[in-house]
Amino acid sequence: MIIDSHAHVIVPPESYKFMSELVASRANPAMSAKLTDNAVREAAQSILDIMDSVGTDIQFLSPRPYMQMHSVKPAAVTALWTQHMNDLVLRTVQLFPKRFRAIAGLPQYRDESPVNCLEELEFRVKEQGFIGCLLNPDPTEGDGAPPPGLGDEFWYPLYEKLCELDIPALIHSAGSCSPRESYTLKFINEESISIISLMNSRVFEKFPNLKLIVPHGGGAIPYQMGRFRAWTVRAGGEFFDDKLKRLHFDTTTYDKDALELLFKVVGPDRVLFATENPGTGSVLDPKSGRAYDDLKPVIEEMASLTERDRRNVFECNCTRLYTRFRKDE
Repeated sequence: MIIDSHAHVIVPPESYKFMSELVASRANPAMSAKLTDNAVREAAQSILDIMDSVGTDIQFLSPRPYMQMHSVKPAAVTALWTQHMNDLVLRTVQLFPKRFRAIAGLPQYRDESPVNCLEELEFRVKEQGFIGCLLNPDPTEGDGAPPPGLGDEFWYPLYEKLCELDIPALIHSAGSCSPRESYTLKFINEESISIISLMNSRVFEKFPNLKLIVPHGGGAIPYQMGRFRAWTVRAGGEFFDDKLKRLHFDTTTYDKDALELLFKVVGPDRVLFATENPGTGSVLDPKSGRAYDDLKPVIEEMASLTERDRRNVFECNCTRLYTRFRKDE
């Protein structure tokens, strides 16, 4: 089975209309969101066509990150939009239960405590069968001072809930308000900052069962290991490589050499197959003639991986981590 653990919904026109009205009115008065089954089905079918063409059996769907609007004032905009996106994810899964699983967005808002996310998260997991969530390290989206790093006690209420529900969180930033930083670059920067903050903290001592996934190959960290190995040796603590293996990673790097290095640094038992397809990598590589995010054949052709490694990457690592996942929904 090929499980794409990191993908996002296609947003239908009705949702864009709701978003524009929501932002324009600043959620006052709140507009009602209207989504027809046909709109949801049509959007989902465009994903299914891609999945079938590249050999993906199941995708884990979440809200599209750069559209999460975590910094848009007031907080009610974020809350209503998050509910709408989670509803879209749910309805997509309900229409195609054998092909999709639901990953929740959180109504994070600027530098407010993640306590405001717990009710929505618990509802989606316990009542609607969502199996994981996104976690944005900087809900300000670069528009103001961010909250503390993920190693800080600020995040402990969310970590407690994640452990209680036994679900993973995918560390994924949202949009970027900075003229110096596109949202794609912000993804990589926030992932890198998150790893270092977590590695320099007591989070995994406090929450040994916490399951965090760093997408896009772990930001910049696996490719700068020498610097951080030196840091831990100088500090006299646990070796950085060992610390890093408390986390999980995914394959959305769109580069064979980067993937080879990721597998070498963290081990294929810590990496989940993921493509974000359709997304940033959905464009043809002029050298290979394949889309950059068509990663299945890239991994299949890697001589450094055994058959067991490939099965772990494509399926088993994911099903072990996402304990609420069921093959036959």
